[in-house]
Amino acid sequence: MRISICLGEYAKNPYCVPGPNTYVYCLEELCFCLKENVYLLDTALPCDGLLYWLEEECHLSELVRQLHPLLHRKGSLSAFVGCLQEYAGFYDKKAISQMEQILKRGAGLGIIEKKKSQIDYLVTKKKWKEALRQYDHLIGTWQQQERAGGELPGIGILAAIWHNRGVALGGLMLYDQAARSFEKAYQLEEKDQYFRDFLAAKRLELSEKEYVSFAAQCQKKYELVLSLERDLETLREQWETHPDYLRLCQHEQLRQSGDMEKYQQENAKMIQTLKECYRDGV
Repeated sequence: MRISICLGEYAKNPYCVPGPNTYVYCLEELCFCLKENVYLLDTALPCDGLLYWLEEECHLSELVRQLHPLLHRKGSLSAFVGCLQEYAGFYDKKAISQMEQILKRGAGLGIIEKKKSQIDYLVTKKKWKEALRQYDHLIGTWQQQERAGGELPGIGILAAIWHNRGVALGGLMLYDQAARSFEKAYQLEEKDQYFRDFLAAKRLELSEKEYVSFAAQCQKKYELVLSLERDLETLREQWETHPDYLRLCQHEQLRQSGDMEKYQQENAKMIQTLKECYRDGV
């Protein structure tokens, strides 16, 4: 069993962490928030407001004394977060080092690349709707800078933005829009992965007959078509042994047996679970 000794006091007034926009009430909650949202952190985090909250609400004067020079002498974001985490002792040195490395890598990125990295993190957390909104805004920013003749990263970055936008649309089951986004990514950078994901979206969008006709037109990429079908067959086999599939089979058996009361109870549980998953994704 691991026991953590909390430092400071529990705040009467919470602090809203910039980036993840999450309210925290103590140092340990702050540390947890920073680690779980490390990709969303930027230079807005080190500020006098945070130091004031740590001093006045949590009564952590010694921590504030250590953080103060990192804020006012332009210390790095990684050093600021590392100092805060080491003082709290909530995570081990390896975990803190990993956080610092992520922040250091982010410091070397341009504005668009850094923003893309932050939105990609939302995709990994299945925050599909918010990720989609931010990808669209980022594409708009790119287009504005392009018209103004501003400096932009390589076209591969824009292709990756369009591709990951397709991933978010796929997560929302908007397969026709996802296919268009993957296709745009492939037009910008001819990566097999982009075309394969385009095929996968079309496979989910179209009926069986429509997809066969569509795939027949992709003769130059037919090996990718075959590869996708092989992977889908593997996924089907895996699904048929998955606990969720077996649970659905048992659910169907309830309906067929005529035990409608228990069947409806199980229906309600499944619907509630799906609602919660949907809310988490939007």
